[in-house]
Order: sequence, then structure tokens, then C-alpha cells
Amino acid sequence: MISSVSITVPTDDLTQVRSIYPELERIGYDRAFSFEAKHDPFLPLATAAEHTSQLRLGTAIAIAFARTPMTLANIGWDLQTLTGGRFTLGLGSQIRPHVVERFGMPWSRPAERMRELVLAVRAIWHAWETGDQLDFRGDFYSHTRMIPAFDPGPNPFGLPPLFTAGVGPRMTEVAGEVADGFLVHPVNTRRSLRELTLPALERGAARAGRQPTDIEVVCVTTIVTGRTEAEFQRSYDAVRQQLAFYGTTPAYQPVFELHGYGDAHLELKRLARQGEWEQMASLIDDTFLREVAVVGELHDIAPALQARLEGVSGSVSLVNNRAPDPNHFAEVVADLTGSG
Repeated sequence: MISSVSITVPTDDLTQVRSIYPELERIGYDRAFSFEAKHDPFLPLATAAEHTSQLRLGTAIAIAFARTPMTLANIGWDLQTLTGGRFTLGLGSQIRPHVVERFGMPWSRPAERMRELVLAVRAIWHAWETGDQLDFRGDFYSHTRMIPAFDPGPNPFGLPPLFTAGVGPRMTEVAGEVADGFLVHPVNTRRSLRELTLPALERGAARAGRQPTDIEVVCVTTIVTGRTEAEFQRSYDAVRQQLAFYGTTPAYQPVFELHGYGDAHLELKRLARQGEWEQMASLIDDTFLREVAVVGELHDIAPALQARLEGVSGSVSLVNNRAPDPNHFAEVVADLTGSG
């Protein structure tokens, strides 16, 4: 049974922040996530906090390796305060070229680095909460100095949950080991969730002596729907193109291979190098698209989501970045939450 409904919020137009987040709250979403693309993912949430009262706010994702554990600890502490305890710090690794060439930051052993970064943030928060000496020493990060002038002390709303995102088994295991939640990449299917994602989370949790139920699994799910045939077709075509793009990246190969589309990777890469975007999309057939995306009329989406996530998770985040209108999924949310 789905008990939490989130959405990823388009961030291209920052002037919409003051209107879009309260509209999402009115529609009935439980949580709204910003993401890091053309703009900083944190600043819109500070503004959104002033224009909402119940909607939980988070990042899905902020690029972890573009920042240090200390900067992330400060941001998480501050937004938890500004939102009145409604913030979730969601972190992802991005890929090496962006971290090294765009952000000018180091890259190595990403799963191990993510694990240590999360532990370092928690160590900083622990020092602020308890007054204990800060003494974190790892392979990638070291934090050993904290003086009263820079110590905000205990957070009046408690510390925010810390989620990580990932695709491959090792990064997924890291979430099971050290995170409060896991943000599943939208290239997922019911089968991949059951055969790849959940077992990896269980392995990570077992290493830390945790229960898999300790981790909130947010199934970020692509939706294809529309109020008109033209709107539906635009959504369908956009998702087909997006899946073709994802198919050029090795990180997403396990899901493609699980469904018998592993051979498409090399051809998609070849076509991408030639700029043959339309031909790339033709390699994504209807069968695979409907495995990844939930497709249907508006009234069909909620029951299809329930069936897809039964026995997997009660938390879903709806994605269709080609539909920035916050009301695009209003009927779906009403069906899922029983508010319709």
C-alpha cells in the first residue's frame, strides 16, 4: 500500500518556486524534491519553506562529491531549521567526468567515498548535538576541529533524515548500511526492484546489523499519461528518448540486461556519437518502455502503481520532467491518497 507520495520538481525557472511548492502542497503531495541540474538544489527549498507548512522538502539529488561533509552538514542543519523539521538531505554521486571536470573535485572509489561521506556528516552532527569532540578520520575526509564560534549546537527540530541514491549494487548496499533512505533511479522495473535493488539493500543492512525495514525505499517512477491523446503521445515519446539516452551509460546496464536488452548498449552509444537521436529512440520498444514506466490513462495510474510496488515499498516519487505543470498528476495523487 502506497503511504507516501512525492514528486521531483522541475527547477529550470526559479521564479516559479514561490508558487509551485504551495500548489503541490494543496494538491496533496507528502513531499517535494528538488534536484541539481542548472541551479543549486538547496536555495529553492529555503524559499519553499516560507510558502508551505506541511509539505516535506528534500533534494533528490544534491551532488555529494561536489561538496565536503562539513558544507553538507551545515546545509542539512540549516534547512532542517528553516523548514521546521521538514527537510530530507538526499545525496548522489553523479559520474566522474562531472565531478572532476565540472566541479573540480576528486573522484575515487565512489561507493566507499559515499559511505565515508555519510558517516562524516553524521559525526559532525553528533558533535553539534552532544558537545562531544569532533574527531572523524577517514580515507577521504578528516574533520577534527570544531570550536564554539562555528558550532550551531543541537537542532531544535532534530536532525534531518539522510538519503542516498544509486544504481549499481555497491552504491545500493551503501544505502542499506548507512543511510535512512534510498532514492531508486527512475531506470527501474518491478523485476529489477525485487531482484537487484532490494537484495543489495539487504546485504548492506546486514553488514551494519540493521533491518531492511530501517531504510525508506523511495521508488522514483516515470509516469506516462495525459489528458489528451497529443499530451499522452508527447509524454510517451519523451520517455522513449530518455531511455535511449540512459541506455548509452554502463551504469544502467543491469536493468537493460535483466530484461534482455543488454545488446542495445553498444548500438545506442554508436548512434549517440553520430547524433542519431531519433534512431536511438526506435531501439526502445514498447515492451521495455512499459516495464520501466507506468503507462496509462490518468485513472489507471494509481492502481498500476499500487500493483508495481506491492511488496516492494510504500513510498513513490512521480517523475515526468516534460510536464512542469504541478497539476499534471493531481488526479493520480488524489487516487493514491484517497483525497479525490
